[in-house]
Amino acid sequence: MHIDAFTSSTLAILLLFVGKGLTQRFAVLRRYSIPEPVIGGLASVIVVGTLYFAFDIQLTYDLEARGLLLLYFFATVGLGTELSSLRQGGRPLLILLALATGFIVLQNFLGMGVSSLFGLDPKAGLMAGSVSLTGGVGTTMAWAPEFTNRLGIANAAELGLACNMLGMVAACLIGGPVVAFLMKRHAIAPSCDADLEVGTLYDQESSVRLDYYGVLLALLWLNIVLMLGNGVYQIFAAIGLNLPEFVGCLMAGIVVRNAMPLMARPHPKLWNWAGMRQGVALISDLTLGVFLTMALMGMKIWELEGVLGFVAVVIALQILLAIFFIIAVLFRCLGKNYESAVMCAGFSGIALGSTATAIANMTAVTRQFGAAPKAFIVVPLVCGFFIDLVNALIVSIMI
Repeated sequence: MHIDAFTSSTLAILLLFVGKGLTQRFAVLRRYSIPEPVIGGLASVIVVGTLYFAFDIQLTYDLEARGLLLLYFFATVGLGTELSSLRQGGRPLLILLALATGFIVLQNFLGMGVSSLFGLDPKAGLMAGSVSLTGGVGTTMAWAPEFTNRLGIANAAELGLACNMLGMVAACLIGGPVVAFLMKRHAIAPSCDADLEVGTLYDQESSVRLDYYGVLLALLWLNIVLMLGNGVYQIFAAIGLNLPEFVGCLMAGIVVRNAMPLMARPHPKLWNWAGMRQGVALISDLTLGVFLTMALMGMKIWELEGVLGFVAVVIALQILLAIFFIIAVLFRCLGKNYESAVMCAGFSGIALGSTATAIANMTAVTRQFGAAPKAFIVVPLVCGFFIDLVNALIVSIMI
Protein backbone atom coordinates (compact mmCIF):
# COMPACT_ATOMS: atom_id res chain seq x y z
CA MET A 1 0.00 0.00 0.00
CA HIS A 2 1.62 3.23 -1.20
CA ILE A 3 0.74 6.65 0.27
CA ASP A 4 1.23 9.57 -2.13
CA ALA A 5 3.44 12.58 -1.39
CA PHE A 6 0.64 14.99 -0.44
CA THR A 7 -1.03 12.56 1.95
CA SER A 8 2.34 11.56 3.42
CA SER A 9 3.19 15.20 4.13
CA THR A 10 -0.20 15.73 5.75
CA LEU A 11 0.28 12.65 7.94
CA ALA A 12 3.71 13.96 8.94
CA ILE A 13 2.14 17.20 10.20
CA LEU A 14 -0.50 15.22 12.08
CA LEU A 15 2.17 13.02 13.68
CA LEU A 16 4.13 16.12 14.70
CA PHE A 17 0.98 17.35 16.46
CA VAL A 18 0.82 13.96 18.21
CA GLY A 19 4.40 14.37 19.39
CA LYS A 20 3.79 17.92 20.59
CA GLY A 21 0.60 16.91 22.39
CA LEU A 22 2.25 14.02 24.20
CA THR A 23 5.21 16.23 25.15
CA GLN A 24 2.88 18.82 26.68
CA ARG A 25 0.91 16.15 28.52
CA PHE A 26 3.78 14.09 29.97
CA ALA A 27 6.37 16.08 31.91
CA VAL A 28 8.89 13.21 31.74
CA LEU A 29 9.26 13.79 27.98
CA ARG A 30 10.10 17.45 28.59
CA ARG A 31 12.34 16.63 31.55
CA TYR A 32 14.54 14.41 29.41
CA SER A 33 14.25 16.63 26.31
CA ILE A 34 12.92 13.94 23.97
CA PRO A 35 12.40 15.65 20.58
CA GLU A 36 8.72 15.97 19.66
CA PRO A 37 9.15 14.68 16.07
CA VAL A 38 10.67 11.45 17.40
CA ILE A 39 7.55 10.69 19.43
CA GLY A 40 5.24 11.19 16.45
CA GLY A 41 7.59 9.41 14.04
CA LEU A 42 7.91 6.38 16.30
CA ALA A 43 4.12 6.17 16.51
CA SER A 44 4.13 5.74 12.72
CA VAL A 45 6.89 3.12 12.92
CA ILE A 46 4.84 1.09 15.41
CA VAL A 47 1.69 1.25 13.26
CA VAL A 48 3.54 0.42 10.02
CA GLY A 49 5.43 -2.43 11.70
CA THR A 50 2.22 -3.86 13.17
CA LEU A 51 0.51 -3.80 9.77
CA TYR A 52 3.45 -5.67 8.21
CA PHE A 53 4.06 -8.34 10.85
CA ALA A 54 0.45 -8.92 11.92
CA PHE A 55 -1.48 -8.45 8.66
CA ASP A 56 1.22 -8.78 5.95
CA ILE A 57 0.46 -5.26 4.70
CA GLN A 58 3.51 -3.29 3.55
CA LEU A 59 2.78 0.43 3.91
CA THR A 60 5.18 2.87 2.25
CA TYR A 61 5.18 6.65 2.06
CA ASP A 62 6.26 9.03 -0.71
CA LEU A 63 8.57 11.33 1.26
CA GLU A 64 10.00 13.47 -1.53
CA ALA A 65 9.40 16.65 0.49
CA ARG A 66 12.10 15.70 3.01
CA GLY A 67 14.95 17.02 0.89
CA LEU A 68 13.43 20.50 0.48
CA LEU A 69 12.56 20.72 4.18
CA LEU A 70 16.16 19.93 5.11
CA LEU A 71 17.45 22.64 2.77
CA TYR A 72 15.09 25.21 4.29
CA PHE A 73 16.17 24.22 7.77
CA PHE A 74 19.88 24.69 7.10
CA ALA A 75 19.17 27.95 5.32
CA THR A 76 17.60 29.18 8.59
CA VAL A 77 20.67 28.01 10.55
CA GLY A 78 22.92 29.96 8.18
CA LEU A 79 20.75 33.09 8.38
CA GLY A 80 21.00 32.99 12.16
CA THR A 81 24.81 32.87 12.19
CA GLU A 82 26.78 36.09 12.67
CA LEU A 83 30.52 36.11 11.96
CA SER A 84 31.16 37.77 15.32
CA SER A 85 29.56 34.79 17.02
CA LEU A 86 31.43 32.46 14.67
CA ARG A 87 34.75 33.86 15.88
CA GLN A 88 33.68 33.27 19.47
CA GLY A 89 32.99 29.63 18.64
CA GLY A 90 36.46 29.04 17.22
CA ARG A 91 38.05 27.14 20.13
CA PRO A 92 35.04 24.90 20.91
CA LEU A 93 34.69 24.21 17.18
CA LEU A 94 38.28 22.96 16.95
CA ILE A 95 37.91 20.89 20.13
CA LEU A 96 34.66 19.32 18.96
CA LEU A 97 36.08 18.57 15.51
CA ALA A 98 39.21 16.95 17.00
CA LEU A 99 37.19 14.84 19.43
CA ALA A 100 34.66 13.86 16.75
CA THR A 101 37.57 12.76 14.53
CA GLY A 102 38.94 10.56 17.31
CA PHE A 103 35.49 9.15 17.96
CA ILE A 104 35.10 8.16 14.30
CA VAL A 105 38.22 6.01 14.59
CA LEU A 106 36.94 4.37 17.80
CA GLN A 107 33.53 3.84 16.21
CA ASN A 108 35.03 2.09 13.20
CA PHE A 109 37.31 -0.15 15.26
CA LEU A 110 34.28 -1.19 17.32
CA GLY A 111 32.26 -1.98 14.19
CA MET A 112 35.12 -3.96 12.68
CA GLY A 113 35.65 -5.89 15.91
CA VAL A 114 31.99 -6.89 16.20
CA SER A 115 32.00 -7.91 12.52
CA SER A 116 34.91 -10.25 13.17
CA LEU A 117 33.11 -11.79 16.16
CA PHE A 118 30.10 -12.54 13.93
CA GLY A 119 32.33 -14.10 11.28
CA LEU A 120 31.86 -11.23 8.83
CA ASP A 121 34.47 -9.37 6.82
CA PRO A 122 35.89 -6.69 9.18
CA LYS A 123 35.38 -4.10 6.45
CA ALA A 124 31.62 -4.66 6.81
CA GLY A 125 32.04 -3.14 10.27
CA LEU A 126 32.77 0.21 8.66
CA MET A 127 29.20 0.24 7.36
CA ALA A 128 28.12 -0.30 10.99
CA GLY A 129 30.50 2.45 12.09
CA SER A 130 31.09 5.96 10.85
CA VAL A 131 29.77 5.36 7.33
CA SER A 132 26.17 4.92 8.49
CA LEU A 133 26.21 6.49 11.96
CA THR A 134 28.36 9.60 11.62
CA GLY A 135 27.78 9.87 7.87
CA GLY A 136 24.02 9.29 7.73
CA VAL A 137 21.88 8.08 4.85
CA GLY A 138 23.63 10.13 2.16
CA THR A 139 27.10 8.87 3.08
CA THR A 140 25.80 5.30 3.37
CA MET A 141 24.33 5.33 -0.14
CA ALA A 142 27.44 7.03 -1.54
CA TRP A 143 29.77 4.34 -0.13
CA ALA A 144 27.51 1.29 -0.69
CA PRO A 145 28.57 0.64 -4.34
CA GLU A 146 32.25 0.79 -3.32
CA PHE A 147 31.72 -1.78 -0.56
CA THR A 148 29.58 -4.07 -2.72
CA ASN A 149 31.35 -3.93 -6.07
CA ARG A 150 35.01 -3.48 -5.12
CA LEU A 151 35.23 -4.90 -1.60
CA GLY A 152 32.74 -7.72 -2.04
CA ILE A 153 30.52 -6.86 0.95
CA ALA A 154 27.10 -8.25 -0.01
CA ASN A 155 24.06 -6.18 1.01
CA ALA A 156 26.28 -3.30 2.18
CA ALA A 157 23.53 -0.75 1.51
CA GLU A 158 20.92 -2.70 3.49
CA LEU A 159 23.35 -3.17 6.39
CA GLY A 160 24.25 0.51 6.47
CA LEU A 161 20.65 1.71 6.25
CA ALA A 162 19.58 -0.67 9.03
CA CYS A 163 22.32 0.67 11.31
CA ASN A 164 21.43 4.25 10.41
CA MET A 165 17.75 3.70 11.19
CA LEU A 166 18.42 2.35 14.67
CA GLY A 167 21.21 4.83 15.30
CA MET A 168 19.01 7.80 14.42
CA VAL A 169 16.32 6.71 16.88
CA ALA A 170 18.93 6.04 19.57
CA ALA A 171 20.54 9.45 18.98
CA CYS A 172 17.24 11.22 19.62
CA LEU A 173 16.48 9.16 22.73
CA ILE A 174 19.85 9.45 24.53
CA GLY A 175 20.71 13.13 23.89
CA GLY A 176 18.24 14.67 26.34
CA PRO A 177 18.73 12.15 29.19
CA VAL A 178 22.51 12.46 28.97
CA VAL A 179 22.25 16.26 29.23
CA ALA A 180 19.84 15.96 32.17
CA PHE A 181 22.36 13.69 33.91
CA LEU A 182 25.26 16.07 33.25
CA MET A 183 23.34 19.13 34.44
CA LYS A 184 22.23 17.41 37.64
CA ARG A 185 25.61 15.85 38.41
CA HIS A 186 27.57 19.06 37.84
CA ALA A 187 24.88 21.44 39.19
CA ILE A 188 24.73 23.39 35.93
CA ALA A 189 22.25 26.24 35.89
CA PRO A 190 20.10 26.62 32.75
CA SER A 191 20.54 29.79 30.73
CA CYS A 192 16.81 30.76 30.89
CA ASP A 193 17.47 32.89 27.79
CA ALA A 194 14.24 32.87 25.75
CA ASP A 195 15.90 34.16 22.54
CA LEU A 196 16.14 30.69 20.95
CA GLU A 197 17.75 29.92 17.60
CA VAL A 198 15.07 27.31 16.78
CA GLY A 199 11.50 27.37 18.11
CA THR A 200 10.41 28.81 21.46
CA LEU A 201 10.48 27.82 25.12
CA TYR A 202 7.82 25.22 25.98
CA ASP A 203 5.96 27.58 28.32
CA GLN A 204 5.96 30.40 25.73
CA GLU A 205 4.95 28.38 22.68
CA SER A 206 1.38 29.68 22.51
CA SER A 207 2.22 33.33 23.23
CA VAL A 208 4.77 34.13 20.51
CA ARG A 209 3.82 37.17 18.42
CA LEU A 210 4.75 37.15 14.73
CA ASP A 211 4.98 40.07 12.33
CA TYR A 212 3.26 39.35 8.97
CA TYR A 213 5.84 41.23 6.90
CA GLY A 214 8.64 39.78 8.99
CA VAL A 215 7.56 36.21 8.19
CA LEU A 216 7.07 37.07 4.50
CA LEU A 217 10.50 38.71 4.37
CA ALA A 218 12.04 35.69 6.11
CA LEU A 219 10.52 33.38 3.50
CA LEU A 220 11.79 35.58 0.68
CA TRP A 221 15.36 35.54 1.96
CA LEU A 222 15.25 31.81 2.67
CA ASN A 223 14.26 31.19 -0.94
CA ILE A 224 17.15 33.38 -2.09
CA VAL A 225 19.50 31.44 0.17
CA LEU A 226 18.26 28.14 -1.30
CA MET A 227 19.02 29.38 -4.82
CA LEU A 228 22.48 30.58 -3.80
CA GLY A 229 23.06 27.35 -1.89
CA ASN A 230 22.32 25.30 -4.99
CA GLY A 231 24.94 27.35 -6.82
CA VAL A 232 27.50 26.64 -4.07
CA TYR A 233 26.63 22.93 -4.26
CA GLN A 234 27.16 22.92 -8.04
CA ILE A 235 30.55 24.60 -7.61
CA PHE A 236 31.57 21.96 -5.05
CA ALA A 237 30.47 19.19 -7.40
CA ALA A 238 32.38 20.75 -10.33
CA ILE A 239 35.66 20.68 -8.38
CA GLY A 240 35.09 17.12 -7.16
CA LEU A 241 33.86 17.75 -3.60
CA ASN A 242 30.88 15.45 -3.02
CA LEU A 243 29.24 17.30 -0.11
CA PRO A 244 25.53 17.27 0.79
CA GLU A 245 23.47 20.06 -0.77
CA PHE A 246 22.44 21.39 2.65
CA VAL A 247 26.08 22.40 3.24
CA GLY A 248 25.77 24.86 0.36
CA CYS A 249 22.59 26.31 1.90
CA LEU A 250 24.29 26.63 5.28
CA MET A 251 27.23 28.52 3.77
CA ALA A 252 25.00 30.71 1.59
CA GLY A 253 22.89 31.60 4.63
CA ILE A 254 25.97 32.67 6.58
CA VAL A 255 27.14 34.89 3.69
CA VAL A 256 23.70 36.52 3.28
CA ARG A 257 23.30 37.07 7.03
CA ASN A 258 26.58 38.95 7.28
CA ALA A 259 26.61 40.77 3.92
CA MET A 260 23.06 42.07 3.70
CA PRO A 261 23.08 44.43 6.72
CA LEU A 262 25.82 46.38 4.90
CA MET A 263 24.45 46.09 1.38
CA ALA A 264 20.86 47.00 2.34
CA ARG A 265 21.63 50.18 4.30
CA PRO A 266 20.26 52.44 1.54
CA HIS A 267 17.05 50.34 1.49
CA PRO A 268 16.47 49.17 5.08
CA LYS A 269 13.10 47.58 4.26
CA LEU A 270 14.92 44.94 2.20
CA TRP A 271 16.64 43.61 5.31
CA ASN A 272 14.92 43.93 8.66
CA TRP A 273 16.47 41.22 10.79
CA ALA A 274 14.75 42.35 13.99
CA GLY A 275 11.37 42.00 12.28
CA MET A 276 12.02 38.67 10.55
CA ARG A 277 14.11 36.89 13.21
CA GLN A 278 11.07 35.34 14.88
CA GLY A 279 9.76 34.24 11.48
CA VAL A 280 13.07 32.53 10.70
CA ALA A 281 12.96 30.74 14.06
CA LEU A 282 9.39 29.58 13.38
CA ILE A 283 10.21 28.26 9.89
CA SER A 284 13.31 26.58 11.32
CA ASP A 285 11.26 24.78 13.95
CA LEU A 286 8.54 23.71 11.50
CA THR A 287 10.87 22.42 8.79
CA LEU A 288 13.08 20.49 11.22
CA GLY A 289 10.07 18.99 13.00
CA VAL A 290 8.33 17.79 9.84
CA PHE A 291 11.61 16.59 8.27
CA LEU A 292 12.56 14.46 11.25
CA THR A 293 9.02 13.08 11.54
CA MET A 294 9.15 12.08 7.88
CA ALA A 295 12.62 10.56 8.30
CA LEU A 296 11.27 8.22 10.98
CA MET A 297 8.10 7.53 8.98
CA GLY A 298 10.35 6.14 6.26
CA MET A 299 11.79 3.42 8.49
CA LYS A 300 11.02 -0.09 7.27
CA ILE A 301 11.79 -2.27 10.26
CA TRP A 302 11.22 -5.49 8.32
CA GLU A 303 14.46 -4.71 6.45
CA LEU A 304 16.32 -5.47 9.70
CA GLU A 305 15.28 -9.14 9.72
CA GLY A 306 18.28 -10.52 7.84
CA VAL A 307 20.91 -8.71 9.92
CA LEU A 308 19.00 -8.22 13.15
CA GLY A 309 21.43 -10.04 15.47
CA PHE A 310 24.57 -8.30 14.25
CA VAL A 311 22.89 -4.88 13.96
CA ALA A 312 21.34 -5.12 17.45
CA VAL A 313 24.67 -5.98 19.09
CA VAL A 314 26.78 -3.44 17.22
CA ILE A 315 24.30 -0.58 17.71
CA ALA A 316 23.93 -1.36 21.43
CA LEU A 317 27.72 -1.19 21.80
CA GLN A 318 27.93 1.99 19.69
CA ILE A 319 25.33 3.62 21.96
CA LEU A 320 27.31 2.69 25.08
CA LEU A 321 30.53 3.97 23.49
CA ALA A 322 28.86 7.28 22.59
CA ILE A 323 27.42 7.78 26.09
CA PHE A 324 30.76 6.99 27.75
CA PHE A 325 32.65 9.28 25.36
CA ILE A 326 30.23 12.18 25.92
CA ILE A 327 30.28 11.94 29.72
CA ALA A 328 33.93 11.05 30.28
CA VAL A 329 35.66 13.02 27.52
CA LEU A 330 33.58 15.45 25.48
CA PHE A 331 31.77 17.33 28.26
CA ARG A 332 34.97 17.86 30.23
CA CYS A 333 36.98 19.05 27.23
CA LEU A 334 34.30 21.51 26.13
CA GLY A 335 34.27 23.30 29.49
CA LYS A 336 31.63 21.63 31.71
CA ASN A 337 29.06 24.44 31.33
CA TYR A 338 25.57 24.79 29.89
CA GLU A 339 26.77 25.47 26.34
CA SER A 340 28.95 22.35 26.43
CA ALA A 341 26.01 20.30 27.74
CA VAL A 342 23.91 21.40 24.75
CA MET A 343 26.82 20.54 22.42
CA CYS A 344 26.88 17.08 24.03
CA ALA A 345 23.22 16.67 23.08
CA GLY A 346 24.19 17.57 19.54
CA PHE A 347 27.13 15.17 19.58
CA SER A 348 24.83 12.20 20.15
CA GLY A 349 23.26 13.14 16.83
CA ILE A 350 26.67 13.49 15.18
CA ALA A 351 27.82 10.13 16.52
CA LEU A 352 24.69 8.04 15.94
CA GLY A 353 22.27 9.76 13.62
CA SER A 354 22.58 12.77 11.36
CA THR A 355 22.97 16.54 11.39
CA ALA A 356 19.19 16.89 11.68
CA THR A 357 19.05 14.69 14.80
CA ALA A 358 21.92 16.67 16.32
CA ILE A 359 19.97 19.93 15.90
CA ALA A 360 16.72 18.30 17.05
CA ASN A 361 18.40 17.18 20.28
CA MET A 362 19.81 20.63 20.95
CA THR A 363 16.46 22.24 20.15
CA ALA A 364 14.66 19.99 22.64
CA VAL A 365 17.19 20.87 25.36
CA THR A 366 17.11 24.63 24.74
CA ARG A 367 13.32 24.70 24.66
CA GLN A 368 13.46 23.26 28.17
CA PHE A 369 16.43 25.18 29.61
CA GLY A 370 17.05 28.26 27.44
CA ALA A 371 19.21 29.42 24.53
CA ALA A 372 22.74 28.21 23.77
CA PRO A 373 23.84 30.39 20.82
CA LYS A 374 27.42 29.12 20.61
CA ALA A 375 26.26 25.49 20.39
CA PHE A 376 24.03 26.33 17.43
CA ILE A 377 27.03 27.77 15.59
CA VAL A 378 29.62 25.13 16.44
CA VAL A 379 27.65 21.90 16.01
CA PRO A 380 26.09 22.61 12.57
CA LEU A 381 29.49 23.64 11.18
CA VAL A 382 31.21 20.53 12.57
CA CYS A 383 28.59 17.96 11.60
CA GLY A 384 27.27 19.71 8.51
CA PHE A 385 30.59 20.49 6.85
CA PHE A 386 33.90 19.47 8.39
CA ILE A 387 32.96 16.02 9.66
CA ASP A 388 31.90 14.78 6.21
CA LEU A 389 35.35 15.55 4.84
CA VAL A 390 37.10 13.96 7.82
CA ASN A 391 34.85 10.90 7.74
CA ALA A 392 35.51 10.26 4.05
CA LEU A 393 39.27 10.45 4.62
CA ILE A 394 39.22 8.12 7.66
CA VAL A 395 36.99 5.53 5.95
CA SER A 396 39.28 5.52 2.90
CA ILE A 397 42.35 4.95 5.09
CA MET A 398 40.71 2.22 7.19
CA ILE A 399 39.48 0.34 4.11
